[in-house]
Amino acid sequence: MKKLVFIINPIAGGVRKEKVVAAIGKYIDKSRFMTEIRYTEYAGHATALADSAVKEGADIVVAVGGDGSVNEVAKALLGTSAALGIIPCGSGNGLARHLCIPMNLKSAIELINADFVTVADSASLNGIPFFCTAGIGYDARVCSEYTKAGTRGLATYVEKSIAEYFTYKPRWYRIKTEKEEIIRRAFVITFANANQWGNNFHVAPHASVKDGMMDLVIIHPIQLLHAIIMPSQILGYRFDRNPDVEIIRCARAEVFCLPEVPGKEDKRGASPGMEAHFDGEPWVSGPELSVKIHPESLRVVVPETELSRI
Repeated sequence: MKKLVFIINPIAGGVRKEKVVAAIGKYIDKSRFMTEIRYTEYAGHATALADSAVKEGADIVVAVGGDGSVNEVAKALLGTSAALGIIPCGSGNGLARHLCIPMNLKSAIELINADFVTVADSASLNGIPFFCTAGIGYDARVCSEYTKAGTRGLATYVEKSIAEYFTYKPRWYRIKTEKEEIIRRAFVITFANANQWGNNFHVAPHASVKDGMMDLVIIHPIQLLHAIIMPSQILGYRFDRNPDVEIIRCARAEVFCLPEVPGKEDKRGASPGMEAHFDGEPWVSGPELSVKIHPESLRVVVPETELSRI
């Protein structure tokens, strides 16, 4: 009999947690799994709970929450034999959506019962693990403001996105990968292990968590005509066709924030820091970022029938 540990974030948006507990009791296959439920009490607690679960011999550790909760649980499972399960209860659920995990509570639990496990890539931003996307620029600013808001959900995210759009100024960056070195003025730079920010916003429509590569997505300063067509493209797996979007596939990248006019002063010391995010969690870095893909580093429960899509 396998051991399941569910780690529940009681404040993740979307689903009442007593409903989740009732559904686990009703739908989990008790003939095959011993289950335990643990609740987080503070930021970072899910990592400690997941680490303890691994040491206690858990076969599957299930993150019940959004991308932030998934990140906290998954980082404790890296390189171990324990697999990550996900019951999506967050605002965006980016990694769960990429992995084709059902948003329906019953179906998500039945997927765990099916117990099909694959090995996926993870990534790191200055040594901080992430699993869906990380980034700098406008989306990091929006992430920071969204986190400060008193409410969650898509409506709040759209509100903050619109408010910041009119004040955020694109910046210059020097980007070095294993293939090339370029200088770009960017509105957003996203490092995509998976294909979306969340809510089916497919910023990297062809990204895969099983190819040992990231999609480095550069959104240049946006022209009005191109901005008008962006929503339909990002929802329709066509974002790479936008003229203001550039995608570089690479296994690692270093990014340096430059002065407003490149070449006017020391490039490596031009900025005191960059607003960034990893899996939707805001963070502030120094003037340099190092991003890497770590192939086949995380075991995860996914639908067997959707393996070719992830």
